[in-house]
Amino acid sequence: MLQLDGADWHGPDNIDVPEGIKFVFQPAHSPELQPAEHLWEFVDEPVANTFFVNIEALEKVVSERRVALSEQNDMISASTLYQRWSKTSAGN
Repeated sequence: MLQLDGADWHGPDNIDVPEGIKFVFQPAHSPELQPAEHLWEFVDEPVANTFFVNIEALEKVVSERRVALSEQNDMISASTLYQRWSKTSAGN
């Protein structure tokens, strides 16, 4: 089973779907089912409207941004409306 959103380019129209794979589509306008969708604006911020000489330069900026974002747990939780389970409550 492969879950997809309803974007036109996410679908089986132009691909050969292997036997045993079933597509399940999310309801329209349901970003809460994929909290990471809310993070693209933060990832895109340092690269939007920027020219990179090569892929290595782009990779460096994206990598630095990833590290910076990984240190901002409160902002990520607030933006995604996703709260991580603490290690103590996960087993309860």
